[in-house]
Amino acid sequence: MRKAHEVEFKVFGDDMQFVEIMLDPGETIVAEAGAMMYMDKDIEMETIFGDGSGKEGKALMGKLMSAGKRVITGESLFMTAFTNKGSDKKCVAFAAPYPGKVIPFDLGEYSGTLICQKDAFLCAAKGISVGIAFQKKIGVGLFGGEGFIMQKLEGDGLAFMHAGGTITKKDLQVGETIKLDTGCLVAMDSKVDYDIQFATGIKNALFGGEGLALATLTGSGSVWLQSLPFSRLADRIYAASKAGGSKGKGEGSIMGNIGIGTFFGND
Repeated sequence: MRKAHEVEFKVFGDDMQFVEIMLDPGETIVAEAGAMMYMDKDIEMETIFGDGSGKEGKALMGKLMSAGKRVITGESLFMTAFTNKGSDKKCVAFAAPYPGKVIPFDLGEYSGTLICQKDAFLCAAKGISVGIAFQKKIGVGLFGGEGFIMQKLEGDGLAFMHAGGTITKKDLQVGETIKLDTGCLVAMDSKVDYDIQFATGIKNALFGGEGLALATLTGSGSVWLQSLPFSRLADRIYAASKAGGSKGKGEGSIMGNIGIGTFFGND
């Protein structure tokens, strides 16, 4: 018998997705603060410490410890619980903060545990614990893109994550290894070994464009990868902005970066 609330859902959209959660009377979904898009009138929201899973206990210290773990992963102290207080099924929807996909996970299918990047979690059925996972290998912590700390989701219900671009799932066999850009990892199950491999050759390391190290994931187990990490998107936006060196509207013309604004002033 599941401990987490059993919720129904439907994902809408293509590149700018959101997920609509259907709650029976008394059911609760817990989400990151600010993720809610819309909700029915009988849905009541409550700001809570920690993840609301109940594993932290009712004591104040336990709740503070749970909330403190979220701060370590870069998240807010608070989460928001949405509960159906009506007499029939109601819905609440959550939207992702940047272009990408919403990925549903049934944690019961992955031994009750998934490890994910720090900002991937969107929402989950009440009863799912959102904790932290420390990377024990120094190389992974320093060069693995996600640092020493990642998020750990535990429970037996549905959780929803968000990642950039297109998402692909790889099922690794025993001993099978895949190499990837460190920022492209979204999630992996607890059986996958995460390590890093340094680029060979000075030219590859300095001019290859892939950084000093690649992540290596070794099975058996499932991993989820994203085609557009937010950090990569942010770098491109910054490079195209005035702060990144653009000089006005004329950069696409034959005059390049000189532009009309150079002569007559920027807008």
